[in-house]
Amino acid sequence: MARSYGERVTCNGHARGLQLATETDLSDYIIAPDPKSTRLTRAVEGIDQNGETSRISVVEERPLTIFLNAQEIVTAMTIGDYPEYLALGFLRNQGMLRPDDEITRVDYDDDLETVVVRTARETSYEDKLRKKTRTSGCAVGTVFGDMMEGLEGVTLPQVPVRTSWLYDLAAKINRTPSLYLEAGAIHGTVLCQQNRPLVYMEDVGRHNAVDKIAGWMLSEGETAGDKILYTTGRLTSEMVIKTAMMGIPVLASRSGFTAWGVEIAREVGLTLIGRMRGHRFVCLSGADRLVRDADPSTVPVEDKKHRRKSAEG
Repeated sequence: MARSYGERVTCNGHARGLQLATETDLSDYIIAPDPKSTRLTRAVEGIDQNGETSRISVVEERPLTIFLNAQEIVTAMTIGDYPEYLALGFLRNQGMLRPDDEITRVDYDDDLETVVVRTARETSYEDKLRKKTRTSGCAVGTVFGDMMEGLEGVTLPQVPVRTSWLYDLAAKINRTPSLYLEAGAIHGTVLCQQNRPLVYMEDVGRHNAVDKIAGWMLSEGETAGDKILYTTGRLTSEMVIKTAMMGIPVLASRSGFTAWGVEIAREVGLTLIGRMRGHRFVCLSGADRLVRDADPSTVPVEDKKHRRKSAEG
């Protein structure tokens, strides 16, 4: 069954299909995870270490084929929520959608598991599609063309970052009901403004989660210069590149860094903060922009039940 972009994505946040945050502790969110969705997980029986039957929830994976006009671009493995945002964000972060492109339609067909993004401009990316870079993402992401292409001339705003914001965000996000807490085996990415989490996306690959954020921002015309991107995944080169291409000046994570990711962050002026666990964090790029307005000794120790596997590495 097909639906068009205009039928699902609207500016007022009341479009069909959005999981809106209505609980008191989720009041900051425009979009929050829906861990109880029967479409996103499946109950599976297994045998535990004691030889007893164990029934757990596991995350679903579905293929999603993305077209740009008449050209098939990629098939991504995804949990299947927000397919239009994923397609828009993927194409935007690959440089296949230009900032001045007029998007005429985005059509999603659930039966065929396809999204077709249509633009007023005729497009052809045969040469770009021939050059693929396999990324280090846990879901085996793919980047088309030169990974550094498009970063030339990127100038990120040098915004101050209060450490109190970082502590608030970590506490709020870690306590947010999520697919990770329900079933594990998934990454989360959250678009934030100061100490408020706004849009929380999850997927089997952190790249997909970031692309969903990018697609939401594109569809809503959301500004990037005053935002923070929080991710549960590693701060690798492609994560830094995508954040910079989106125009977001701050990237923070519970997990660690790669050397190339740090190098690129320093080149483009991205504030890069990792290993955020309780009161601890490490800033490897943009430390001069940190405003230390919170005493780390007053930050509560993180509850074990909210710790992610990524925080242990």
